[in-house]
Amino acid sequence: MKEKFIKTLLLFLIGFVGFSQVKVSGTVLDSNQESVPFANVVFVGSTIGTVSDENGKFYLEADENYNQIEISFLGFENKILDIKSRAFNLKIELKETSAQLKEVVIYSGKVKKKGNPAIAILKKIWAKKRQNGVYLFDQYQYEKYEKLEFDMNNIDSLLMNRKIFNGMEFIFNSIDTSRITGKAFLPIFINESVYKSYGKNKGGKKLREDLVANKNSGFNSNQNVIAFIKDLYVDYNIYDSYIKIFDKSFVSPISKASGVSTYNYVLTDSAYIDNKWCYNILYYPRRKSELTFKGDFWVNDTTFAVKEINMQATRSANINWVKDIYIEQEFNVLNDSVFLLKRDYMLSDFSINKKDKSKGLYGKRTTMYNNYNFDSIKKDHFYSKEIDVYDEKIYNKKDDYWAASRQEKLNKNEKGIYKMLDTLTKVPKFKRIYNLISILGSGYIEFNNFDYGPIYSTIGKNDVEGWRVRVGGRTYIDGNEPWRIQGYTAYGFKDQQFKYGISGKWMVNPKNRLTFGGGNRRDIEQIGVSLTTTNDVLGRSFASSAVFASGDNSKLTSINLSSAYMSIEPKKNLELKLGASYRTLKSASPNTFNLDYWVDKTNGIKKSELAQTEVDVSLKYTPNRKTIGYGVERNEVSSTYSTLFLNYTKGIKGGGLDSDFSYDKIQLYYRQPILIGGFGRMFATVEAGKTFGEVPLGLLNVVPGNQSYFTIENTYALLDYYEFITDQYASVHLEHNFNGRLFSRLPLLRKLNLREIVTVKGVWGDISNENIALNASTNINYVAPKNGYYEYGVGIGNIFKVFRLDFTWRGSYKNIPGADNFAIKGAFGFHF
Repeated sequence: MKEKFIKTLLLFLIGFVGFSQVKVSGTVLDSNQESVPFANVVFVGSTIGTVSDENGKFYLEADENYNQIEISFLGFENKILDIKSRAFNLKIELKETSAQLKEVVIYSGKVKKKGNPAIAILKKIWAKKRQNGVYLFDQYQYEKYEKLEFDMNNIDSLLMNRKIFNGMEFIFNSIDTSRITGKAFLPIFINESVYKSYGKNKGGKKLREDLVANKNSGFNSNQNVIAFIKDLYVDYNIYDSYIKIFDKSFVSPISKASGVSTYNYVLTDSAYIDNKWCYNILYYPRRKSELTFKGDFWVNDTTFAVKEINMQATRSANINWVKDIYIEQEFNVLNDSVFLLKRDYMLSDFSINKKDKSKGLYGKRTTMYNNYNFDSIKKDHFYSKEIDVYDEKIYNKKDDYWAASRQEKLNKNEKGIYKMLDTLTKVPKFKRIYNLISILGSGYIEFNNFDYGPIYSTIGKNDVEGWRVRVGGRTYIDGNEPWRIQGYTAYGFKDQQFKYGISGKWMVNPKNRLTFGGGNRRDIEQIGVSLTTTNDVLGRSFASSAVFASGDNSKLTSINLSSAYMSIEPKKNLELKLGASYRTLKSASPNTFNLDYWVDKTNGIKKSELAQTEVDVSLKYTPNRKTIGYGVERNEVSSTYSTLFLNYTKGIKGGGLDSDFSYDKIQLYYRQPILIGGFGRMFATVEAGKTFGEVPLGLLNVVPGNQSYFTIENTYALLDYYEFITDQYASVHLEHNFNGRLFSRLPLLRKLNLREIVTVKGVWGDISNENIALNASTNINYVAPKNGYYEYGVGIGNIFKVFRLDFTWRGSYKNIPGADNFAIKGAFGFHF
């Protein structure tokens, strides 16, 4: 028994010291035992260091054996401390000093700009930033290796002994320790990719990146999870003024536009790095709660190119679900003058809260670059070509290929991820946990080749159907199948009627995504909740549910829609579509609402049901949209791309289906996200359309109202359904989210991490006398916003991290009887 214990202890000690030679953590304090934030901590005799956080805490490790650390901060005497190979939870007290650097004057913890040598160096970096790296060359190419990894962190004995892990204890054999935070973690996902990248600077910038190889473990069959992971990590350039992370704009420490007004800079050291004399500049934010970093960088003394940089997001930054963000970049020197990116590392700590002991997930991306080439000239047409990213050869590379292509070798635990996860997926308990998470994320319950759902639409209520129950599902094999069938049936307990919808689609050519589809739906819905309309068979707005509605919600329509279409993508993110449809419309509640129109007004003959055949041609262009998967349906990686939609519809009268009207309709929809540096993001939406010919209410353009208690995109918060009717219209929606830029300046609100939102919405419209005369409805007034309707509002977002509150005022048409001139609405959502 004793011998077994000794062997176990020895194995533990060997494993514990095998990862790093020295590890040290602690807190930097002043003589009053107050924490010293942003103090510089380095191993003596090295350039390996870190910066303490807002609470003065730090962690540092190295593969070599150092026995001293040096702690420094302006206004305090430098302190050198002897350490052991394992020195944790140190309390280091710094002594204040009256001797200050001549070049820098300290006032209220902030470094003044005048006479600061760090600022002088920074200005030279700005002047030279376009003369470094690949910007020096007309064309360039390189090889890139990328490794994405997700890990459970803060692993302790309490977690390991929980019942949820019964039967899965073997996973803890892969525990490792983070060199950044010093906390134990368990790898659960890894994805490796190899790319060949090509770029052009002269004559218009162009970029092409070819995926050569990909290897995946963990959630390889769940496209939603992979899409989420890919969306988290986008490329950035430290020389840009702002660095986009998780859809937020962090001020770059190298920013020419905002760096000096956002950060304090201190010149702390100089040394040779790879035979290049470099200066070390420490930086930290001037204010809390802003999207900023703290850290340091080394910059060459002649080219003023950054050689190394590390950036750690401040804990107080207004970002949700992320406790820590750490970035480091390392550059190689070419021909003694050109600095090229060699390694880019990013670690994110996802957690419910920002407490040190809270458990969560590490998301890590390591990107390596090599084999730069500047002599291979490519013609413009080369950059417009795209490889087939779904070629099976990319995903079936042998182990010897990966051994040769990894620019950074996998460590022991990373190698074990593939084997560990293969074993884990065979454990029944893990399958149950995974399935539960998948259901909550996708809204579907998975069976063999079939998904039941969406579960969130199972129960509803409205004035016509009363309580409503809906069941449905879709075919689902692996997410990349070329065809899909989906459908549902619903029953209203008040009207005692069944409804249904069924559709199918088949992609016959994956290369240009030539797809055929069609279906039929008979249901009740609230029409007129969108200016730009489509013939999506299974589309149904939740606006018909009184669970979310206020006021009169009886203006519902019974619809029977059949449609068929063909679509093709001749170019990436450009979709052309040709479709045909036949629909009938009638009121779902004739006693309170009707769609009547005159057939013969002189003889008092009118009709309450509409039958219409349409043929439509549309173009949809979504530049910079990223998707994942290659089946008939794909998942979007990001929602921050622009969208242009053009549609022409021809209404055909007569024919074998007794269609009622002949008309022409054109529509335009354009949505553009606008990133305004450190002042947040704006979304601008423009819609315009016109109908030529005489048509009744069911075919006119209704300005979308919002009778719910919730904020709904592209609707007007203070309009009721059918308040404005048009046959030609133009609308503009502007919404700007400052991401807490203003609230972060207010001490009483700073810690709440609230976010300011400003909205302005306006619409102009008109309706012809002929269409007004066609109307025989007894309860709909054909009023168009000829003088322009607008409303404006302010909102407070990020309340308890998940809620948004909007206050909206009506700017025109205030004197309409029964008009709402002010409203408070809210919305739930999960945002970083």
